Amino acid sequence: MIQTDILIIGTGPCGLFTVFEAGLLKLRCHLIDSLPQPGGQCSEIYPKKPIFDIPAYPEILAGDLTDKLMEQIAPFKPGFTLGERAEFIEKDEEDQFIVTTNRGTKHRAPVIAIAAGLGCFEPRKPPVENLSNYEDYGVEYIIKDPEFYRGKKVVISGGGDSALDWTVFLADGVAEEVTLVHRRSGFRGHPDSVQKVMDLAEAGKINLVVNCEVVGVAGDGKLESVSVKHKTDGEKVIEADHWVPLFGLSPKLGPIADWSLNISKNSIEVDTLDYQTNVPGIYAIGDINTYPGKLNLILCGFHEATLMVQSAFKRIYPDKNLVLKYTTVNGINGFE
Repeated sequence: MIQTDILIIGTGPCGLFTVFEAGLLKLRCHLIDSLPQPGGQCSEIYPKKPIFDIPAYPEILAGDLTDKLMEQIAPFKPGFTLGERAEFIEKDEEDQFIVTTNRGTKHRAPVIAIAAGLGCFEPRKPPVENLSNYEDYGVEYIIKDPEFYRGKKVVISGGGDSALDWTVFLADGVAEEVTLVHRRSGFRGHPDSVQKVMDLAEAGKINLVVNCEVVGVAGDGKLESVSVKHKTDGEKVIEADHWVPLFGLSPKLGPIADWSLNISKNSIEVDTLDYQTNVPGIYAIGDINTYPGKLNLILCGFHEATLMVQSAFKRIYPDKNLVLKYTTVNGINGFE
């Protein structure tokens, strides 16, 4: 059985940063993730996607952010159980949690930090006939490596940040032709990203098709075109080597939903004092939690992790005084 101070479910940015904050307080961490490598969505779904709202980094690729976090936590020597899903939870006679994975690996800790992002997730697929015939043959639901699209004709569907950001990225000398299709005239993404897309369209560097939806796919063994239907002007065919519908992910909590936690719309309710759930000793941080005013930003997850660790220390060591020590004074003292 693996024993640790804080057992973290999820190895995305929030989960990884928790290791750093815990390490500063001399708390050891072990992380569980169903993915085969750390990083969560940042490494599995969009490692090459640029992120613009990390302090001190005007722009950083999601995969590079994961690498930097792994470098930052290295002195604290966290343990990892990768490629396994946290399934069952129970308590022993010493008030410690025991979490067992789908492969039977047991972990024991006084504190659980659920940092599982969107939980178990799958892409939202559009209702287009014969779509499955072209999956991996021109239809992709995530962009892992933009180089895959170099010199290609790419159609992107969606109106959120992911669709906007990838349109901007691929139009910058990567794809031969980029077409952005959105069912409305307005976009849900960040205003700055919306403006960049509008500027590219005005300059003729992308094709912007609004008030439309992709309603058909065609090609002999691989995607060759998509059919786009306008709300009033009928259908037209657009040549395409790739179609990437970016309609977000459909989140599911998976086995965690059976852990007797208070759930609201697939998110775990927490107290903003320390991001603890209704079960004492179990915390939820990052995209998986919910509370009034919640924002699903990596930056906010870092904040939540920091406060959570302070509370976890007091739970583990109720008789010890916790004095905040600044890294600018004490530096980083890792584990032997």
